[in-house]
Amino acid sequence: MRAILYAAGIGNRLSAASSGLPKVLLAFGGQSLLERHIRLLTATGVEQIVVATGFRADTVVAEIDRLGVGDHVQTVHNPDYESGSVVTQWAVRDEIAAGGPVLLMDADVLYDQRMLSRLINSTDDNCFLLDRDIEDGEDPVKLCIREGHLVDFRKQPDQPHEWYGESVGFFKLAEETAKRLVAATEDYVQSGRTGEYYDEPLRDLLLADPPGSFGWEDVTGLPWLEIDFPEDVRAAERTVMPLLQPLPKIAGV
Repeated sequence: MRAILYAAGIGNRLSAASSGLPKVLLAFGGQSLLERHIRLLTATGVEQIVVATGFRADTVVAEIDRLGVGDHVQTVHNPDYESGSVVTQWAVRDEIAAGGPVLLMDADVLYDQRMLSRLINSTDDNCFLLDRDIEDGEDPVKLCIREGHLVDFRKQPDQPHEWYGESVGFFKLAEETAKRLVAATEDYVQSGRTGEYYDEPLRDLLLADPPGSFGWEDVTGLPWLEIDFPEDVRAAERTVMPLLQPLPKIAGV
């Protein structure tokens, strides 16, 4: 299995808290988010990690070099990263469709290893992670459920549903689904919809497929946080870090 980390964005909302670096280089407990991803993914059996870079890509490459993990961690650069994250997804199209199951992951998330294990070990070939503890407002990406099935996936969903939780931003896709996602992403790029979020083509697949084609794992109660704002950095340090399981030790890191 391989994992694609989306780490190309500028992170304007984080401002000075990131010191002008990509968010994936924010450090918690002495390790960057990137190092944490690498440790957790490697310990869970992921053999290849691809980091989709854009803003300050050189600093991400330098961190990989520092960690000495270049044998199984590579970067794919999107020079047009300011256009939108769907363009970044298009940049890693070959890696997404390389064969076998693949994980797609937002790189700016601090999370517990148990969440990753649930995703990888899920019996659903196509799987989302869902947290029922969702804050009110438009910003969280909502996973909508009706009759036990995922029926929508958006910040502002428009499909009828019974309830929703928050998407963690981690997805497991089967080989066929991954290839279909690349085709759907190409349609966005070719039609000029480059300003869309990378998950919009994935939502298109969800809406087009029969109910039950995409499953979900409930990770409510496990510690995690997406880092978007300076207050998220403080919250991560105060409330998330103390609850995380210790990082596994792996060779080379």
